[in-house]
Amino acid sequence: MNRLTKNAVLAVACWTLAAMPGLLATPAVAADNAPYKVAEGNKVDAQTLSGWKTWRAMACERCHGAAQEGMVGPSLVNSLRVLSKEEFKTAVLKGRIEKGMPNFDTSKMVSENIDNLYAYLKGRSDGAIEPGRLQEIGK
Repeated sequence: MNRLTKNAVLAVACWTLAAMPGLLATPAVAADNAPYKVAEGNKVDAQTLSGWKTWRAMACERCHGAAQEGMVGPSLVNSLRVLSKEEFKTAVLKGRIEKGMPNFDTSKMVSENIDNLYAYLKGRSDGAIEPGRLQEIGK
């Protein structure tokens, strides 16, 4: 390697190392207008916790996977990056029978917690909420 190439490689390496602590130390944080509040990755507000409990009670992981990354059904981590809240609610409540998604509009639990379910899944999609068991902030 000539001296110019070595210096260029060294400069890139130094820049990369200098940038990494900030990149690695910056946790995903909910935007001010996010429908969820999260602390420490697995502590959430009461409404988002209710959404997670609805997810668990309805056994959504059977199709969408325990980490919402898809199985028989699509990845909700990816889907919630493009679906609006209204599109999500329509898909859950009315279903997408042609794609294997049943409708949940007759489920009292889902109907009463659809906004909370959206908040939980949006937090997962945004990378702010870690997969796994959640607890309420302050408890």
